[in-house]
Amino acid sequence: MKVAIVHDWLTGMRGGERCLEVFCELFPDATLFTLFHFKGSVSPTIEGMAIRTSFLQRFPGLERRYRYYLPLFPLAVERFDLRDFDLVLSSSHCVAKGVRPREGAFHLCYIHAPMRYVWDRYRDYAGRAGRLTRWGLGLAAPFLRRWDVASSRRVHRFIANSRHVAEQVRRLYGQKAEVVYPPVETKRFYLSPEQDDYYLSVSALVPYKAVDLAIEAFNRLKRPLWIVGSGPDERRLRKIAGPTIRFLGRVPYEELPAYYARCRALIFPGVEDFGIAPLEAMASGRPVIALGEGGALESVVPADDPDGRPPTGLFFEPQTAAALVEAVRRFESGAVQFDPPALRRHAEGFDRAIFKEKMRNLIQDLIKSPLAPLCQRGERGD
Repeated sequence: MKVAIVHDWLTGMRGGERCLEVFCELFPDATLFTLFHFKGSVSPTIEGMAIRTSFLQRFPGLERRYRYYLPLFPLAVERFDLRDFDLVLSSSHCVAKGVRPREGAFHLCYIHAPMRYVWDRYRDYAGRAGRLTRWGLGLAAPFLRRWDVASSRRVHRFIANSRHVAEQVRRLYGQKAEVVYPPVETKRFYLSPEQDDYYLSVSALVPYKAVDLAIEAFNRLKRPLWIVGSGPDERRLRKIAGPTIRFLGRVPYEELPAYYARCRALIFPGVEDFGIAPLEAMASGRPVIALGEGGALESVVPADDPDGRPPTGLFFEPQTAAALVEAVRRFESGAVQFDPPALRRHAEGFDRAIFKEKMRNLIQDLIKSPLAPLCQRGERGD
């Protein structure tokens, strides 16, 4: 079987790329298709693949402004030549699922989210963009939404990274999606007997992550908040940050566990499709203070868990700085006690090895099945 792996773009190692890394390990001889690739930005496992990029790779200013080319992404991904491939495995949060497999090939999509920029994150991205960008996105969004729904018919089977995303797939695409939670490399994280006084945020600095809400809350609390991450929103966030906020930038992956191990708690204020950072914090024995929406509801165990599991964090609602301030004060009051070894055991239930085994078994079951009956829908037309 010839296998093609399709991933939106390769610009850094985030949660989606951790999943992709496992797919590359499962199919080391596959060809990896991606819209564009910033060399050296991803792990050696991914860099070592046979990587093919789209025509966008040659566009000027790509590294700084690739999101401005969003209206061209559907055209770019549809132009990938997949005629030689029997199995297409797409890893998609934007357009990767929109490739055109050959007739008779099987297309399995691991979906991190439907196209964020035009669905549930549209207001976040458009609201803080410049006037020209808002105008352009406003013109393109209806077409992109129609394309996103129509191209979902090219997928024979969806695997969602959370129940939250599976519900979006059902609502937007009218399709069923199984759930396989994304991987956490728990062995890389450790429990520390020592604790510093800072709270931690680990996040790309983009609008929907709501890092500004965390900054506002910690400005009021006058508590130290250390922010790991970078992104286009950084300049704006620095302007609103008070003296207790520290920006650490993009921290090397091997140094990240030390920041988790010594923090008081992880602050997780955005609505996430799933979210790896809370589980990395739990693998370090540190609790999470999270917005009570989205994927966090599937990874964080509250104090009043109906199944009696040990708590791993606190939720706050609504999504306001005042509600987060109240949650931090509740955490500091000691009203809820957290057991570091119990937090780690919970995170181990999402370990990378579990993800890899589940995906291996799922794909093997597909391969053992006669592909022709599975693919009778073919491309399912547009």
